[in-house]
Amino acid sequence: MTISVGDTLPAMDLKLGGPEGPEPVNTGELFKGRTVALFSVPGAFTPTCSARHLPGFVEKAEELKAKGVDDIVCLAVNDPFVMTAWADANHATGKITMLADGNGDFTRALGLTQDAKANAMGERGQRFALIAKDGKVTELFVEEPKQFNVSSADNVLAHL
Repeated sequence: MTISVGDTLPAMDLKLGGPEGPEPVNTGELFKGRTVALFSVPGAFTPTCSARHLPGFVEKAEELKAKGVDDIVCLAVNDPFVMTAWADANHATGKITMLADGNGDFTRALGLTQDAKANAMGERGQRFALIAKDGKVTELFVEEPKQFNVSSADNVLAHL
C-alpha cells in the first residue's frame, strides 16, 4: 500500500555518507519537529535525475528554505558512497541531505518501489516528492512512469 497524505513516515535507519564512511540516520529523528521536502530518484547519475531532478532542488534550495523547509532530502536506492559522489558532482553538498536507501527498505515501506530490472537496476524507488511536517506527509507527488513533472522543485515550492 502506498503512503498517503496524512500518514506518518516510517522510522527506519538509512545511510548518509560521512567523512569517516557511512553514518546511520534515523528517519524518525530526521523528520521529528521539522518541515522536510523529500524527493526520490530512481538512481544517482541517471539521465533525468542528474540533468533535471537534483539540479532543480539545488537551484531552489534557498527558496525552499525561505518558505519554511528545514531540510531538503534526496532519497535513492543507491549506496552512500554513490550518493556522496553524486552530491559532490552536482554541487549539492551542504544544500541537500543525500540519503542512501541501499536495500530499498524505506522506499518499500512507503510502497513506492518500481521494477527496473529491464535496465539492469533491480528494484528502485519511483520518482516522487513529498512534504512532511513533524513526520506526517502533508503533500505527495508521485510521477507516472518515465515522467518528470509533479516531483520537481518548482512544484514542491508551489505547494508550500
